[in-house]
Amino acid sequence: MPRTNFQDLLDAGVHFGHLKRKWNPNMAPFIFMEKNGIHIIDLQKTIVKIDEAANAIKQIAKSGRKVLFVATKKQAKDIVSDLVGGVNMPYVTERWPGGMLTNFPTIRKAVKKMMSIDKMTKDSAWDVLSKREKLQISRQRAKLEKMLGSIADLTRLPAALFIVDVLKEKIAVREAQRLGIPVFAMVDTNSQPEGIDFVIPANDDASQSISLIVQVMTDAIREGLSERKVEREKEGDEKEPSVKARRAKVADSHASPVPDDDEDLDDEDLDEEIDE
Repeated sequence: MPRTNFQDLLDAGVHFGHLKRKWNPNMAPFIFMEKNGIHIIDLQKTIVKIDEAANAIKQIAKSGRKVLFVATKKQAKDIVSDLVGGVNMPYVTERWPGGMLTNFPTIRKAVKKMMSIDKMTKDSAWDVLSKREKLQISRQRAKLEKMLGSIADLTRLPAALFIVDVLKEKIAVREAQRLGIPVFAMVDTNSQPEGIDFVIPANDDASQSISLIVQVMTDAIREGLSERKVEREKEGDEKEPSVKARRAKVADSHASPVPDDDEDLDDEDLDEEIDE
């Protein structure tokens, strides 16, 4: 069963592309028609591509890996931070920090610096700093939070990227491609689909269109996380009896031998007791 339907996509304006003169010819397979100088996206193909992307993202979440969402355009920021934050996935909604992926160790250092500032503010040494020093450090912390806040828990490279607008986020796309990290993306009629692993032909400007597609992706992630939890609990239940059995076996092997009541004493032992 498809994760969305034609009417929902239509209502959200997912089908509206860009002006014909701005189109990218490589998007031709996903264009249904031209109307009043604007390309109309083939929503039947969008439905198929949404399902393919959602199923793949679900498997990534189920494996315990992270999908990094990138959406720095104004109309996408709040949508992504609300929906993606709800499934505990990292996201970038401010300016993409150059080298975020290709120079990941440096980004991690910046995250550690932010954490060290947090630790400092709780330490007694913070009280002896001047107001000016505190203000400078607080501003530095705010700047780091704005840039890195949502990726503070990202201890390793993400398993995939989800991009709302590949034209605007071209640096992020390029870094992911250099490292062989799969890219999922909403691709409008003016964008380049080549090099994108999971193309979702869609209007990447309308907030309703962005919201609908990101919602489908986060629902898929939620499914994957739920299935992962169930499987881990099942594995734990299966391991428990075997662990108990091994413990019992070890305990038996170390237990003192108990004489059988039927053996009692042999004849020699009996003679010794009589003599006594």
